[in-house]
Amino acid sequence: MSIRVTHVHGEHLAVAAAGTEILRYVYRPDPDPFESRKPYAHPLRTLAGHTVTGYRPNDHRWHKGLQMTASHLSGQNFWGGNSYVHGRGYLRLPERVGSMRHDGFPVLAAEDDRLTVAEDLVWVAHGGREWAREERGIVVHSVDEEAGSWALDWSIRLTNLRSEPLVFGSPTTAGREMAGYTGLQWRGPRDFTGGDVLAPGAGSGAGELMGSQSPWLAFTAEHDDVDARSTVVFAHAPENLDPAHAVHASHWFVRSRPFPTVAFSWAFFEEFRLPPGASFDYRYRVVIADGAWDEERIAAHLKGLAW
Repeated sequence: MSIRVTHVHGEHLAVAAAGTEILRYVYRPDPDPFESRKPYAHPLRTLAGHTVTGYRPNDHRWHKGLQMTASHLSGQNFWGGNSYVHGRGYLRLPERVGSMRHDGFPVLAAEDDRLTVAEDLVWVAHGGREWAREERGIVVHSVDEEAGSWALDWSIRLTNLRSEPLVFGSPTTAGREMAGYTGLQWRGPRDFTGGDVLAPGAGSGAGELMGSQSPWLAFTAEHDDVDARSTVVFAHAPENLDPAHAVHASHWFVRSRPFPTVAFSWAFFEEFRLPPGASFDYRYRVVIADGAWDEERIAAHLKGLAW
């Protein structure tokens, strides 16, 4: 199926298919630095037009659609909002909140049925020091009207610009149990609260899957206003789960209540260090689909999408 790409220079990229804007990638910084200014994808919609991301919900204003984050990075917070301090809880510490600066799109290639984007970013600590260089990839592909689905690939290559190691962690590595959120994070819309979560051969339910490992995890829910359900599938590229390649083991951070969220956590239970000048990379895939997909359908669909 053909797609239509629109670029509002300095603000956002948008992709439409089947008469619906299915993705808006916003790279213009949001106003509040406490929310950790960074690019994000919102809204994401199914081909039928149902929104599957939330933006600035009243419980966490720094949750914005689908975004790359790092909640605990050498004492800085690239997630946004309050910072967890062991023994004191969550504190408003604006001096810890960093940002990600968009420096350009070296690749912006729109084809009939595919959008390929390469983006240059710099991770900037509070106070202005440049800590890391990111090469990000965004690819929209596999728009399938018959299946009612499309795919978004998101890749990251991050290089340490400091003269000392970057230390990646999470609230769990800082002392809070089962709060390993960090990495690529999705915030679902309010009507996804209480939705169903499943993973291959691993049971179901957000509580059971919190902190688990698997090639993919899916979230399905029923919408408000319309008689419809949608499914969002989060999948690792094969090398992400290969200990010989990945910089650190990944685990799922997932909640269905009190709000819907999923993160590909790259430092759930233990910290990892990135030496000066060193790099790491991950690739992720998100499939957005109309309807409530079961494990068998998800597995078959993912198998048919080449990396």
